[in-house]
Parts: sequence; C-alpha cells; structure tokens
Amino acid sequence: MDITIHASFLPHVDPEASLAFYRDTLGFEVRNDVGTGTMRWITVGPPGQPGTSVLLAPPAVDPGITDDERRTVTEMMAKGTYGWILLAAKDLDGTFERLQAGDTEIVQEPTEQPYGIRDCAVRDPAGNLVRIQEVR
Repeated sequence: MDITIHASFLPHVDPEASLAFYRDTLGFEVRNDVGTGTMRWITVGPPGQPGTSVLLAPPAVDPGITDDERRTVTEMMAKGTYGWILLAAKDLDGTFERLQAGDTEIVQEPTEQPYGIRDCAVRDPAGNLVRIQEVR
C-alpha cells in the first residue's frame, strides 16, 4: 500500500488574516484561492512539498450541519479547541523567534517535553492550535 497525506483541513474566520499567517509568517506557498469574502477556500503548503497541503476553509458551511452543530463549532473555535495541526521545523528557536516577531498568539515557548520531543505552540488567527516540533 502506498498512502500519503495529501491535505489537512483547518477552519478560518478571516481569510486574509489566515492567509497572512500561513503565507507570510510560516512561509507556506499559496496553491489555490477560491471564493470571495469570508467564503474562501485557500490551499497552502510548505515549499518543496507539493504533495502536502492545508486547506483553510470557512467553518461549518456543509448544508448537512445543524444550527446547533454550527453553534458548537463556532464556540469551540472561539475557545481554540476546534482545529489543530502539528508541524515540524529543523530550527525551532528560529521559527519561534519569527512567530514572536509577528502578531502571533503564543501558547507555549519552546519546551523540552517529558515524552522526548521539544516543541512550541501558537494559535493562528482563527484560534487553531499550531504545535511545532523540533526535527532532531
């Protein structure tokens, strides 16, 4: 079997702010940008990895979602407990400095974890948790 991760999905509430974070702060490439206003689907990905993408999409727009479910998603996003992604960087300290220099909400500075990794955590403009592990 030859299976790879092609895309992961994260919600956005402000496509311009999310685009600025993933493109300008993290350095991801914009691969696709479809729609208008807040109804935009933006595909970004790390340079040199054309087969791996993150789709930034409006939350809870599926017509099968109930109003109660939509409210729950909105509440979870506001608390920062809905979406998250785990990234990796060879230079965790340099990456963290770049995040700190921007208007990024810092959740955790680079820390050696008891389970054997060193990582940091921030929130993107939609409240999604972005953890970044150090590649050793």
